[in-house]
Amino acid sequence: MGVPIKKAFCYLFSPPLSTLTAEARKRLRTLEEFSDLGSGFQIAMRDLDIRGAGNLLGGEQSGFIAEIGYETYQKILEEAVQELKETEFRDLFEEELSRQNYVYVRDVQIDTDVEMHIPDGYVSSIQERLNLYTEIDKLEQEDQIAAFQEQLRDRFGRVPVAVLELFEGLRLRWSCKQFGIERVLLKNGKFRAYFVENPQSPFYESAAFKRVLGAVSAQGPGLGISLKQSNTHLLLVKDGVENLKTARNLLEALGQNLEVA
Repeated sequence: MGVPIKKAFCYLFSPPLSTLTAEARKRLRTLEEFSDLGSGFQIAMRDLDIRGAGNLLGGEQSGFIAEIGYETYQKILEEAVQELKETEFRDLFEEELSRQNYVYVRDVQIDTDVEMHIPDGYVSSIQERLNLYTEIDKLEQEDQIAAFQEQLRDRFGRVPVAVLELFEGLRLRWSCKQFGIERVLLKNGKFRAYFVENPQSPFYESAAFKRVLGAVSAQGPGLGISLKQSNTHLLLVKDGVENLKTARNLLEALGQNLEVA
């Protein structure tokens, strides 16, 4: 015969809220919000946000993890450490860097007037939309996009154009990474693709960059693409590019015979 289950209660007493510190009030609100069984992880993550996860390279506390999400925080930290290895401490990590399958661009910023997002009317929950954005960001192959798109259709209905454009933006990011492009500006039909900003980046000394220059020289004129140098960037320029898919097709045509390592 099983042991009977008895419900228990725990009462917490505190001084008047007006006498507590801001952090103490936040912790009390956390306990009020996450009181259900199995809420330990949420409490731990909220506490991490309140006290800060710390700075691995110094003594300060970073905090505000909830503003960007824990996974994004980890990603930013990894990129910062990798950047230090490639610049200030390059001599110390020369052997390690030589063994890596070098990735010169880890993320691509797309600034566009094309609507690419998950509409509120399609997915009403803010948290669910954030989760979907996180999942989309992890997609790395065309078959994964197809599978994810089918999941959206099953759960929420016909996929809106704005979400399809979001997938096009993801495909464009894949192409940009191959070319060493870290930012794309696509507005009013003007296409501007900016290469790595840091002039000391090993990208500009690599065989990959030489192949990119070769492709631009050989195929750029026929595609209407020109290479320009601004005060801070080297960039590709073309007008009359109306959408993300056209921009992606442009890069794919430019690098048709390009194998960027």
